[in-house]
Amino acid sequence: MRRPPDTLFTGAFVWLGLSDLAYFMAAGALIAVTPFFVTGPLGSGPAAVGLAVGAFSLSTLLLRPLAGRWTDRHGRRPLLIGGAALFGVLVVGHLLVTDLAGLVVLRLVLGMAEALYFVAGFAALADLAPPGRAGEALSYNSLALYLGIATGPLIAQALLGLGGFRLVWIGTGLLLAVAALLATGVPETRQPATGEVAPAPLLHPAALVPGLGLFAGIAAGSGFLAFASLHAARLGLDLWSSILGVYGVVVVVCRILFATLPDRVPPLRLAAAALTTCAAGLVLIAAVPAVWSLLAGAVVLAVGSAFLTPAVFAAIFREVPPSQRGSAAGTASVFIDLGLSGGPVVLGLVAAASSLPVAFLSAAALAGAGSALLILRRTPGAPVSPAGGGTPQP
Repeated sequence: MRRPPDTLFTGAFVWLGLSDLAYFMAAGALIAVTPFFVTGPLGSGPAAVGLAVGAFSLSTLLLRPLAGRWTDRHGRRPLLIGGAALFGVLVVGHLLVTDLAGLVVLRLVLGMAEALYFVAGFAALADLAPPGRAGEALSYNSLALYLGIATGPLIAQALLGLGGFRLVWIGTGLLLAVAALLATGVPETRQPATGEVAPAPLLHPAALVPGLGLFAGIAAGSGFLAFASLHAARLGLDLWSSILGVYGVVVVVCRILFATLPDRVPPLRLAAAALTTCAAGLVLIAAVPAVWSLLAGAVVLAVGSAFLTPAVFAAIFREVPPSQRGSAAGTASVFIDLGLSGGPVVLGLVAAASSLPVAFLSAAALAGAGSALLILRRTPGAPVSPAGGGTPQP
């Protein structure tokens, strides 16, 4: 029996979500433990933390657009499976790292594997979403990302206590092996071309301005995530991983309760409001040096983060046909890479020159600038045809 055309929760959608969950649990573990690896065994400071955390995204700036074009031409499935498997091998490679230079080189190569999985996953998700429900699909699918951020740090801290960094790298590698195995349950979702189709643009214009707004929010958020554990420990919070856990849980709850919101309101306006909320949370964290304000600010920041990415991608996928989804996802994810790499590096430099609160204020200013950019953007014209998943832009 064929599924109704408006069914979202198919077997393929569930397999993709489970693979993403294992993948982002591993990513969450790396986010939490890397600052302690840099400042502990490698003997470096805050600027080195920012460099190490952000380095993996630098190599993806070139590979993301190429991966997007490749997945539009040849399919999503090979990049999903291969990207997760390669990521796992490279994480286990942390066992051989003895200095900061070696870690930075390894994480640059990690970025290449991450680009393959990430772009293919977004393109497959857009393929699986019924017309006009891309924002809802991303809201539910991204629960895996934030559940990973919520649970990955707790797993990392437990493994660190049981067996040190060696056990963390092995356990994280096993999670990525599971992600690759689960990805084999996702069939190929790329629609066969019905005729000669022009190559999708390497950098898709529909993703440029929304991508800049996404960059601002991702840079601010990733900068916070990179230093949240250290800031919590300095404030006297013994269970420092709980900050990332609270952040992840709040995002998950918001995306469950308001999954359809990005498809029911003007998505770029929602993205602008989300960025303003992110800025408010970061100001609260910076202004009051206390555990309660860190927790409250993390909650406010998480609320803004919950709506930002689904809103931006809903806006982008309204404007592109199915044959260009990989290109659009690749272009938008370049801005994610810029944010993931630039946010920790810049905040690390600011923290080294002044303090972490000043760094968090800088992140708030960046999020506010992104909000202003999206507010000023002219509403796009007519969308693509319904075959491309487009609906009228309010």
